Amino acid sequence: MSRRLDADVIVIGAGMVGASAALALARYGYAVQLLDAAAEPSAPGAELDLRVVALAPSSARLLSELDVWSQLPRERVAAYRAMHVWDAASGAAFDFDAGLLDAQCLGWIVENRLLQWTLWQALGRAGVLLRSATQAVGHVAEADSARLDLADGTQLRARLLLAVDGRESPLRQAAGIGVRGHDYGQRAVVAHLRSARPHADTAWQRFLPDGPLALLPLADGRVSLVWSLPEAEAARVLALDAGEFAHAVGVASDFRLGPLQLDSARAAFALRLALAERFAAPRLALLGDAAHAVHPLAGQGVNLGLRDVQELCDLLASTRRAGRDPGAATLLARYARRRRSADWLDAHAFDALARVFALRATPAVAARGLGMHALQALPALKRTLAQHAAGWPP
Repeated sequence: MSRRLDADVIVIGAGMVGASAALALARYGYAVQLLDAAAEPSAPGAELDLRVVALAPSSARLLSELDVWSQLPRERVAAYRAMHVWDAASGAAFDFDAGLLDAQCLGWIVENRLLQWTLWQALGRAGVLLRSATQAVGHVAEADSARLDLADGTQLRARLLLAVDGRESPLRQAAGIGVRGHDYGQRAVVAHLRSARPHADTAWQRFLPDGPLALLPLADGRVSLVWSLPEAEAARVLALDAGEFAHAVGVASDFRLGPLQLDSARAAFALRLALAERFAAPRLALLGDAAHAVHPLAGQGVNLGLRDVQELCDLLASTRRAGRDPGAATLLARYARRRRSADWLDAHAFDALARVFALRATPAVAARGLGMHALQALPALKRTLAQHAAGWPP
């Protein structure tokens, strides 16, 4: 016997990926509820968030379709038109520019908190019911629906549950889905700095033996630092005073943008490779960090999550038009097969890059330098890599 449903789809986790999934499904006519363990955030302040995301063209296109992209204040979105990458050990370098994509830019740097807030403001307009400060602890799949159990004892029912509840996903764990990967033993140090030379709308990345350093352009002229360091070294640089810290970043970036000045607070977060063994269970699909967590060296974490959203919602759009069950096992298997394959390749490619650039032996450094010189000399290969990073089909 069919039971009363609280929604067609319940999304657990209202971060950037979860909120995007809820908006996309509401746009296709599904009744959607969105749950998050955190309280509803306050509006972003005047100071830029320390955590930023590099949005690829595919992500911007999805946000445009959700009527979110146009709501972001332009004065807080920085387009980057080029990327310069160089290796401290070999001295080799290569560049990407927007001309490779016949586009005006390679992507955009956006504050996490600002994008999150803008997505949440769109939920009400789309008819999504948001339940903040609500913790999901488990689920039970049944023939025609799934029961979601909340920490306060409440039970909700839907045809489909989407677990977008982060790297430690309680729902993934409750479903018995294992994770493969490893801890990098590193932390990413983040801060905003002012540079003596303009950032030139360019993302600057230098590979160092201890980990990559990136200086990303901000809309207000500053640069956003993302510096991967072993945990002990991260703790040491975080303890430096402002002047010493800025000088350390300058040395690590070879003073490519001249002397630097710290112009924000500092923070750090742990780095880990994690890939779920399965991306779906009966009436449950995993998206975003619940499915995969990757090294930030390529800035693709959120973009991979938004590609999960696009893949699943494309499948669910046709399912809705045909009047079929959005939680059907065949549909979830198709989503899981497609996205786990794509995310596995990207996650391990980023992991391999991190390992290759950490090698210090002279033959390895020389081979790495030759490879970078070859890439710089092969515009067709660079175009292919830029298209993949942009989320464009091959």
